[in-house]
Order: sequence, then C-alpha cells, then structure tokens
Amino acid sequence: MAIIVTRPQPQADEWVAALGALRAGPVAAVAFPLLRIAPLADDSAVVRAWQALPQASAVMFVSAHAVAAFFAAAPVGHTWPAGLSAASTGPGTTAALLAHGVPRSAIVEPDGEAGRFDSEALWQQLKDQDWQGRRVLVVRGEDGRDWLAEQWRAAGAELQHLAAYRRLGPEADPTTLGVLRGLQAQGSVPVWLFSSSEAAAYLRPLAAAAGLGESPWHLHRALATHERIAETVRTLGFGQVALVVATPQAVADAAAAMPGTVGSAT
Repeated sequence: MAIIVTRPQPQADEWVAALGALRAGPVAAVAFPLLRIAPLADDSAVVRAWQALPQASAVMFVSAHAVAAFFAAAPVGHTWPAGLSAASTGPGTTAALLAHGVPRSAIVEPDGEAGRFDSEALWQQLKDQDWQGRRVLVVRGEDGRDWLAEQWRAAGAELQHLAAYRRLGPEADPTTLGVLRGLQAQGSVPVWLFSSSEAAAYLRPLAAAAGLGESPWHLHRALATHERIAETVRTLGFGQVALVVATPQAVADAAAAMPGTVGSAT
C-alpha cells in the first residue's frame, strides 16, 4: 500500500515523514503536491495588519501556510498582543502558531475528541462568545471558503480578510507528468489523500496533459478530510472515496481499512 499525499510543500514531505514514522507501523507514502504556495508580490497589506493587530479581538489562520506567510511580515521584536485569540483549524496550524511564539493559552482550536479539524469544528469553540462589534482578521490565500466568516458576521463581528500568500496549481512539466503516469500505472492500487477541493480539481487537467484521459482513477481509492472535498474527488471518478480525520494515524488506519488494500479485513 502507498499513500499519495497531495498537500503543498513542505507539508507534503512532513506528512510522508510522519506516516513513515508511526509507532504502530510505518506506512509508505509519496509526496505529489497538487497545490503550490507562493508569496505575494506586495506584502504591504500584511505589514499594515500587524500594525493594527492590537485593535483586533481574534485572528483566524486557515492553515500553517497562512501562519508562515503572516509571521514572515512581522516587525522585528514583535510579541503576540495580550488578550488576542489565534483561531486554528487543526494540529498543523496550531503547531505553526506555537513555533512562532503564540502562547498556547491564546490559541483556540477544534476539540480533538470530536474527530474533526475544520471550520465547522472550530466554530463550535467560538460561537458562544460575544462577537458583536469585535474585529476579526482572517488570514488566508488570495481567495478561500467563506463559511466561517459568514458565521462571524451573523454574530455581529467586523470581518477583514487578509490575503497573505498565493495558491497555484501544479506545473505540468515533464517530470510532474512522468510521476503522475507512474502513479496511475503502478501495480499496487494506491490511496490518495486529499485535503483541499481546489487541489483535487487540478488533478483532471493534469491527467489530461499526461495523456491519461479524463477519468483514469476508477481503480484508485481516495481519502478526503472533509465531505466537501470528498464530493469533488468523486467527480474525478475514484473507485472508492472515504472521509478521514487529518492526523497521520487516522489516515493510516483509514487507508488500511479500505476494501482492496493489503492488510484490510476485506
């Protein structure tokens, strides 16, 4: 069994390493990023956001990439303002916040016992606060999902979206297309791990550029970290699609349990 990790770099390599180091048994994985993260041509808006940070009540980071891009523009000698919440969608984002000096007590994240790391789970930890008239900064790429922002606005918060980086699709160069052909043709049926609808959507034109046709994935299996992502993956023609919590052990367990996987019960 091989798990194909489609996250952007460096997260893809980090996931490959984490899957290969699981205590319950290493899992073979390969990085095949379907998104590229690039800096903005002009980060002046991010610099201004740092200057206005003490006036905010919360900053929501959509990913570890958002954390890295935001802190890259931090003023020298900065400290995280007292009383300012840092909202995180999951363990990877939380780890990035801690690495950049945000106090653990300032971080709000989904309840790990709930088994979900997404905007909906994060809102469960935020919804009971009084947000009327309070400023909330959402740090993300140049565009993104607005579900959580809608909840905050409905609760009376003043929302500001801050684009801190760009998301780009994979380059259809000979190396990438060759790797894709190899993944599609390998003897053991792989399991693809998708954590982004946008990333999954890039697979179709990439497959066409590689001469694989519109939907060559009917024998492949996929894991998706959200039902919205799973819906996108299903349109690509994957033979099996299942939901999974975005932790290495959960991914390994879900992959092993999929019908047709070596080591599964069926």
